Amino acid sequence: MPELFTNDWATNYKEIWNSGEGIAQELGQFDFNSVVAFGIEAEDEPRVVLIIVNGQIVSAGSPNGESINWDLRATSESWDALVAKPPGLMKLGLAYTSRKLKFNKGDYAVMIKDPRLSAAFVKCFALMGKAIN
Repeated sequence: MPELFTNDWATNYKEIWNSGEGIAQELGQFDFNSVVAFGIEAEDEPRVVLIIVNGQIVSAGSPNGESINWDLRATSESWDALVAKPPGLMKLGLAYTSRKLKFNKGDYAVMIKDPRLSAAFVKCFALMGKAIN
């Protein structure tokens, strides 16, 4: 069982994201392209970077100098809680306002106002736990 934000986890996450149970097709419908990073709050670098092209994750793994659009950070404990019981939009908003989930890069308000992005954002947390199992 891979640990959250390892290269094995990133490979599993990419496969799930791009599969029929993932969100690639939803995001591909509006040509979503981005570079998204996840990491631990106190660390300088993110642990994993996802390169998304037309909704599909085309690369997932350790940072390699990419220009990141979204960099989400939390403590290990907060990540564990978010992954163990995937949050809905309200719980994510609470995590954000209480600073348990931080956006080192990217704009939470812009994302949350776009229903296409906010729905995918919520679903990406459910997929995180599946990539561990």
